[in-house]
Amino acid sequence: MPDTASSPAHLARTARLAPYIAAFAGVGFLALMDAFMKGSAMAAGAYSATMLRSLIGAALIAPFWLARGPAWPRGAVLRLHLERGVVSAFMALSFFYALTKLPLAEAIALSFIAPLLALYFAHLLLGETIRREAVGASLLGLAGTLVIVGGRIGKGEFDADAGFGLAALAFSAVLYAYNFIVIRRQSQLAGPVEVATFHSGIGGLVLLVFAPFAWQAPAPEVMGGIAAAGVLSVAGAMAIAWAYAREEAQALVPIEYSGFLWASLLGWLFFREAVTWPTLAGAGLIVAGCWLVTRPAPSPVASENANDPTKA
Repeated sequence: MPDTASSPAHLARTARLAPYIAAFAGVGFLALMDAFMKGSAMAAGAYSATMLRSLIGAALIAPFWLARGPAWPRGAVLRLHLERGVVSAFMALSFFYALTKLPLAEAIALSFIAPLLALYFAHLLLGETIRREAVGASLLGLAGTLVIVGGRIGKGEFDADAGFGLAALAFSAVLYAYNFIVIRRQSQLAGPVEVATFHSGIGGLVLLVFAPFAWQAPAPEVMGGIAAAGVLSVAGAMAIAWAYAREEAQALVPIEYSGFLWASLLGWLFFREAVTWPTLAGAGLIVAGCWLVTRPAPSPVASENANDPTKA
């Protein structure tokens, strides 16, 4: 009887699905990391938890980079590493602070506006053309944000903590959008292991500067959650990098939105957070905007054929 598990068709199908499975797992790892960080930041403070997570992540990934016997980066590469490390440090700190003020699913849903903001940074900094779809996508993203915030106001839950959380999340989203531009430049000059090493290492060292003013020693039981977050951060980043090296971004981007499903489940399991209808509706609008803008633009030939009935 033939072994279907090792047949060429089965192996080809498995290879085709592998990037999607890796991307889905990577998003899940990062969502679980967010859940651990929310609990750790609430217990030890967002600053201490964020700094330790970055340093733990650097300690985990750096040996893989050093094992290759690399030359120390110089010039433009080093400047990009420094730039992204600084930006990422404050991006992560503000995001994890927001998690201490907002439900996990709500924070993840609102963070989806970052890819839309990145379009405008790409126009300003890289000279990329903003397509008509991008404008519509931005309007959908704005509408989704207003629905989520409006749901809080309508239920009388928009207090000072929620305001601080939303402000921190907006700041983080702007930095995350700019981060996309830096990553695009980095990926042309350095490999993923080097990028991950300097991303975590520089981010941790930048935050370490503020230790005399903001450090709170975590309790031993909290350190386990922070260590888990560091491991999950590296695992998620490597899984997603592996997937994107083997499949087109436009095919994998929709999987990023599974982060909302992961966050909804983990928010309920870890913190008993219910997902409200305004959050679901707002997330749907934001995801629709992201989907609209990630669709490939039609080629001039395809557009011409579509408008010419003789070529239909």
